[in-house]
Amino acid sequence: MVITLIGYRGTGKSTLAAPLALRLGWDWIDADVELERRAGRSIKQIFDTDGEPEFRRLERDLLAELLQQDRLVIAAGGGAILNVATRHDLKASGPVIWLQASAEVIERRLATDPTTGQRRPNLTTAGGREEIERLLTIREPLYRECATIIVEADSAALEQLVDEIFIQLRNHLPSEQCNGSSK
Repeated sequence: MVITLIGYRGTGKSTLAAPLALRLGWDWIDADVELERRAGRSIKQIFDTDGEPEFRRLERDLLAELLQQDRLVIAAGGGAILNVATRHDLKASGPVIWLQASAEVIERRLATDPTTGQRRPNLTTAGGREEIERLLTIREPLYRECATIIVEADSAALEQLVDEIFIQLRNHLPSEQCNGSSK
């Protein structure tokens, strides 16, 4: 069984994956970081040299592999849900947690992340808030389609979010899979 965190970039998937996995006694992986490691270059570089279709192919191949594992928490890339086969695999492999955040919060988080500009490409010519709002409109129905659990991640502290997710996961995991305690 795999637990996958989905949501737009800047919603906290990578930040939450490690403490959630620790609470569960599972391993975790940031799919974007692993994709960059395997490719030997940043997502921005892949987009610049090979284009988005090649990046999405690499992303699909990686997730197809990771979703076969057991007792793993995956922080998926924000656009992973764009692939219909990936959406199917996400739902089939275990609970999918959609981290929601407002466009304003996402924009602020991305602006304060020093690596975003170096590692992540703009996905539209507009960039910024306009890009976020446009892509959220496209992606939110796909996130919703995949989600087992929806968590509002705008303002809660990290530990509160982990607690909330852990409590909700208890309804979706066999008791032997949920080794951690609620506190």
